[in-house]
Amino acid sequence: MSADLEFTVEPNTQPASDDQRATILANPGFGQYFTDHMAIATWDRENGWHDARITAFGPLELSPATSVFHYAQTIFEGMKAYRHPDDSIHTFRPEANAARFNRSAKRLALPELPEAAFLDSLTTLVELDKAWVPSGGETSLYLRPFMFGSDPFLGVRPSAQVTYCVIASPAGSYFTGGVKPVRIWLSEEYTRAAPGGTGAAKTGGNYASSLLAQAEAIEQGCDQVAFLDAVEKKWVEELGGMNLYFVLDDGSVVTPELSGTILEGVTRDSILKLVTDLGHTVTERKISIDEWRDGAASGRIREVFACGTAAVVTPVASLKWNGGEVQVADGNGGPVTAAVRSALLDLQYGRTPDTHGWMTRIC
Repeated sequence: MSADLEFTVEPNTQPASDDQRATILANPGFGQYFTDHMAIATWDRENGWHDARITAFGPLELSPATSVFHYAQTIFEGMKAYRHPDDSIHTFRPEANAARFNRSAKRLALPELPEAAFLDSLTTLVELDKAWVPSGGETSLYLRPFMFGSDPFLGVRPSAQVTYCVIASPAGSYFTGGVKPVRIWLSEEYTRAAPGGTGAAKTGGNYASSLLAQAEAIEQGCDQVAFLDAVEKKWVEELGGMNLYFVLDDGSVVTPELSGTILEGVTRDSILKLVTDLGHTVTERKISIDEWRDGAASGRIREVFACGTAAVVTPVASLKWNGGEVQVADGNGGPVTAAVRSALLDLQYGRTPDTHGWMTRIC
């Protein structure tokens, strides 16, 4: 059944009214409201993938013994649908998300979902709920595909039953009052991932393990936390939910190389190409924490920015650690960060030609 898995549509008989939807879209925030429908499919050892449908958004009924509650066998993706000036709706590099979803599934001993089915679930859901895609500013429809072990069984083994879902949430501009540079706290006690672990997978446990360090960052007056490698505690890896880029005084750009412990961000990969389009040399290599601190202090590092699906591109104002803090240039971001951010957003929102073939039109 998996080879030709297609999502049938069961329309919600009680969708939100036009007025209710308009009120939500006027100020959607992030992750607070959800569209009328969701995608869902089931896998088990006997039947493979089956029962794929788009149905009314609502609660899932799960046994207290459901394996994901006990053994955290779960993965997810994050992506967006954008309304273009001609009122068409597009997604950004969904094939890349589909490929990463399956890499994550393999690492978590979950069944791979055929890429065509992954894309069909997104396309069918967005087309059905297209009225929920906001317009204006940096608004979008955030899409959250996820998969989890749904077998009601208390035993440490790969789940014999798996559930796949996609939910959608209208999202407002991440920075409502304009882009705000962020302060970063350096976590020297906690690490995000270790060699041989799940750092390259987009799995819930990675984010759960970052929350204590993130709370520590907030206590220190910072916005985000940066993690070092788990072996030497010397090499910069990523933030709790974003990848990092460094702009040097010669105009070149550097980002930490993928090591198996860093999430292979779709935005990160896209920026590698966009930075080159803008005329900069970009290098993937190891970056030590001393290079960051000393480079910011000396002016060798002119800009630092973080990137991810939610905030897109975010300038870094400073790095703080136990005993010190260093500001990056004037702390307000810089021209390369601004140019990269504009190039990416202009492409995603259809304001410039899609020369890389990254946008997929849904309707």
